[in-house]
Amino acid sequence: MAVSAAFDEPNLIAYGGLVPVMRLAERCGLSRLVAGKVKLTGAKNGAGAAADAKVTGIVAGMAAGADSIDDLNTLRHGAMSTVFVGIRAPSTLGTFLRAFTHGHALQLHAVHRRFLGELSAHTPLLPGSGEKTFIDVDSTHKRVYGRAKQGAEYGRFKGIRTLHPLLATVCTPQSRPVIAGVRMRDSVAHFGVGQAASW
Repeated sequence: MAVSAAFDEPNLIAYGGLVPVMRLAERCGLSRLVAGKVKLTGAKNGAGAAADAKVTGIVAGMAAGADSIDDLNTLRHGAMSTVFVGIRAPSTLGTFLRAFTHGHALQLHAVHRRFLGELSAHTPLLPGSGEKTFIDVDSTHKRVYGRAKQGAEYGRFKGIRTLHPLLATVCTPQSRPVIAGVRMRDSVAHFGVGQAASW
């Protein structure tokens, strides 16, 4: 028997904790950085418009636990529209994400680097970093669906198309790991091969 549930009470906010999280993101300049760096030139049907609002919405959805485009609909439930204006539909955000090329992803990486610096200036992101800091560069695999996904290849897992990013994380003995950089690599490359030098 199939069971479904919807949070549609117009007077309640399911993810009220997003308010201080997104205020911190604004204080650190997330929207400003995206507006200044991310230009989806060549995107069709206005997919690249309002990149700052769309990236902010995706970040908010991920903070609320979304791990797919459809999950971003959590931002449109209940009374969320009273605290967040201009929330985009999951289909709009999906069209935006699918318009990204490798070059556009590099623009987003530039935002990430600058935002991480601002975040560390406003919060105790890496306590104890003045004494000891660990940097780890490691490869991972992420399954993707659809033949048009740029950079996806058949690699280690037969019959499964995956992306193969290198992740650079930073942590201290008192903090959790923070993702400091991501770069794509070829699926058949040795685990140490990538564009780590650009970090």
